[in-house]
Amino acid sequence: MRSRFSAFAVGDPAYLLRSWHPDTRPATLELDADTRWLWLEIVRTERGAERDTDGVVEFRAKYRVDAPEGRSSGVQHEISTFTRVDGAWVYVDGSA
Repeated sequence: MRSRFSAFAVGDPAYLLRSWHPDTRPATLELDADTRWLWLEIVRTERGAERDTDGVVEFRAKYRVDAPEGRSSGVQHEISTFTRVDGAWVYVDGSA
């Protein structure tokens, strides 16, 4: 989860696509250049240890949007599911 947040923060859609489960991954991903991801708070985790094959991460991520029409900010709160594919953790989906 932290690596995916970092990829959003630095604008790395290629990493986001590589770390997305092939069954739920979009064909392309465009990041909003006006959005700045500021911090990540992990609220809770379930499973996801070394011997687990799946896991859940609940998080809050604060962002700021610097758009031509003005600045705004908010917090994305999500419960994300992850699974292992070929030994690597990948994002499956999330819900608010």
